[in-house]
This record gives sequence, structure tokens and C-alpha cells, in this order.
Amino acid sequence: MAPTVLGIDSSTQSTKALLVDAETGQVLDERRAAHPDGTEVDPRAWLAAADEAAGPLLEQADAVAVGGQQHGMVLLDRAGEVVRDALLWNDTRSAPQAAALIEEMGGAEASVAEIGSLMVASFTASKLRWVRDEEPENAKRAASVLLPHDYVSRHLAGGGEAFTDRGDASGTAYYSTATEEWKPELVQLALGTELELPRLPGRAQEIMARTPAGAAIAAGTGDNMGAALGLSQGPGDVSVSIGTSGVCAMVSEARPNDASGTVTGFADATGRFLPMTTTINAARILEAGRALLGVTHEEMAQLALASVPGAHGVTLLPYFDGERTPNRPDARATLTGMSTSTTREDVARAYVEGLLCSLADGITALEERTGTTAARITLIGGAARSEAVRQLAPGIFGREVTLAPPAEYVALGAARQAAWALAGTEEPPAWELTGSRTVGAEPTPQVLGAYRELKERTEGW
Repeated sequence: MAPTVLGIDSSTQSTKALLVDAETGQVLDERRAAHPDGTEVDPRAWLAAADEAAGPLLEQADAVAVGGQQHGMVLLDRAGEVVRDALLWNDTRSAPQAAALIEEMGGAEASVAEIGSLMVASFTASKLRWVRDEEPENAKRAASVLLPHDYVSRHLAGGGEAFTDRGDASGTAYYSTATEEWKPELVQLALGTELELPRLPGRAQEIMARTPAGAAIAAGTGDNMGAALGLSQGPGDVSVSIGTSGVCAMVSEARPNDASGTVTGFADATGRFLPMTTTINAARILEAGRALLGVTHEEMAQLALASVPGAHGVTLLPYFDGERTPNRPDARATLTGMSTSTTREDVARAYVEGLLCSLADGITALEERTGTTAARITLIGGAARSEAVRQLAPGIFGREVTLAPPAEYVALGAARQAAWALAGTEEPPAWELTGSRTVGAEPTPQVLGAYRELKERTEGW
């Protein structure tokens, strides 16, 4: 009987667990459990969700791995108890602290040379500095800091030493992607005190711990690194994930170096790199449009497709909750170009086009900063199921787009990592991804041009 592996995705919104055949990648069973909403969450809720979603499947698995939301700050005291609610990646209150840390590190180029990316409010170190500045008593209590996936992985092991991987670690801003090691002095800089950090694997496929029942536990990784594994991405491949956040990620053999901060120079879960552009606003753009128009998501798509490219001059800059790429944490959305003849169809179209234009800018930035033309662009994520997104993306991106079949790719990637640890081979197991299709459309560069003009005009607002 073939071994089975369990992949867990502990995301912003929920825990998803997939039981998978380790040899073929076939999903045998899946379960999920919801997480509390918000940008500040008691991390113990993730443990309860993991028990609910993964518990009944864990006893059937020979190995397990966790893919988790990146950057979240889980502070623990010396007894291993939670010091305060976790600050999540999309909590931008630490933007001033991120700017201060960049200066203290010697400026943008020094920051990128040290950690591979320019510090932004999403990164864990900026949140540590916020705690130092705003909650000094909590800073004094803190003894260790974990990422969300580390916290869940240790729970599956029944406690003990915490561990992580290079992919998720590269989003903390106290890990060097150049030397592939922690930089404890950057933790000291951020919080003003030393903290214990999780153990890093010696190799990507290392077994880091075991469950009480004896199943192997792999290192786990960040959600974006997990999705790249789940999609079996190779060098030059770009995934465009449209979920709570919008993420354009390219697998690269070279370490990125972008002092502008547009592209973050993360590591991946295999030994390569995963340069990435990330927007705070993504699927919620469509949700905001749907709520404004009082329609369902299906009706929203139909309205958008009934308009024309450029929505008769209506353009949306979709920075509803501030933005990370570009780095405008205090920005708000701008809808412009409306007239008395503007229709509901035009407004719906502008919302979809605004979403896709922000992602098109992300793809362009990856290509420019890496010097690599995207080999393949694959759409994934909940909002990628919108028919309007599917039909309009090739025109706005100016090239063909691969539509991946609906699947939980982060959890699938975690399962693939678990199977890799179980096999101990040099490369992850080859799992065939079936059901993808490639679509094209007439390019609509005028839509992206109007969007970029509005973005430039509103800079500094």
C-alpha cells in the first residue's frame, strides 16, 4: 500500500487539510475549519482549527507538513504561552517602524543586501519594533518568536523545539538569504532584546520532528512557497494568486536584489528563490464591487463582461486597505472617470480591471528585476474562478494565461514537501497536474496605460 501524506494550509481565513497519495499526488480526502477574521488574531485559534481539520486525517498519514500565512508574529514567553495576539501580514500599523528600521540598517540598499528584501510593514521584524515602541511590557515578556506555520508544526509534534524553513524565514527580515542563516542581531535591533528562534533544516527534505503517533513532520514553509511546490513550478514560471492578497511569484535560480522594494527577494522551499510582488488588496476588490452594486459574484462577472475594455473611461486604483506594492500603507482607493452615462456594467468592469492591472504591474516588476521573461503565467486562488477575471486577464497581461484547476495548492504543496521528506530524494516527487487550460485574448494595453497614469497621478495622496 502506497504511503499517504497530509498537507495543511493554515491561511489567513481557514485551515485546509489534504490527505494525499505520496506517489501520485492524488487527493484522497480533505477537510477545513474557519479562522477568526481580522489582522490581529489569537494564534491558539489556529491550533484548534488544525485539530478540527487535520486531526481526523493525521492518524492516516505517514508524514505531514504545514504551509502557513507568511510574516505573522507569534510572541511566546518563557513558558511557551502566547504573549499577545498575533499581528498578521496584512496589519500595516508598523509602517513607521519599518521605515525606521530601514534607516537603522543603513538605508534601502543595505537592507536588501542583508535580508534580500526591503523592509515593509508586512515583515515580522517591523511588528517586533511596534511591540517595543507601543507595548514595552510585552516586549520584556517575550522569549521567542515564531511564524504561524512554525506554531502549528510544533503543535502537531506535541511541543518541543520549534522549527521552520528558509522560505518562510526569508520573510521575517531577520534571516539572510545570502548566508542562509538567522541574524539574531536584527531581532535585537527590532525588539531591543534577544529572542529564541526556530531551528532551520540542514536540507529542504529533512524530517524535523515526529507526531506523537510517529508520523514524520517536514519543515513546512510559507504559503506562497507551498503554492509553488503544489503547482510544480520551475524556473521562470509565474503564479498569480488572487486570494486575500494578490501574489505574483516567480521561481528563480538567482537571488533577487531590488532596493526599490517592489520585488521581495524570498527564498523558496527547494533551494531556489521566489521573487515576489504582493498586493494587500485582491479578492476583496471584487467583494467591494459586488457589495457596492448589490449583486452576487456571478452577476458581478456578467456585468463586467457586458462593458468594454477601459469601462468607457472609468478607472479604479484599488488601494482600499492601503497597499504594499506599491508601498502606500496609508492610501485609499480612487474611482475616477465617471459621468452621467456611466453604467453599473462600467463600474463592475473597472473593479475587475483595477484588480488585474495591479497584478499586471506585479508581473512586469518581476520580469524587469530578474531580467527573465515569464515562461508561463498561471492563475490560482479563489477570485481566479471569476469568469470576468479569466476572460480579461490575458488581454490586460498581454499574453496567454494558464488557468489551473480549482485546488488547495498551498496544502498540496505542503503534502508534496511531506512526501519529499518521506522519500529523502534529491528532488521533490513528480506529481502530474491535470485539468489546466491555456486561454488568450486580444491585448488591451490602453487599459493598463490608463491605470498606470492614475497611479502616477495619485502618488503621494
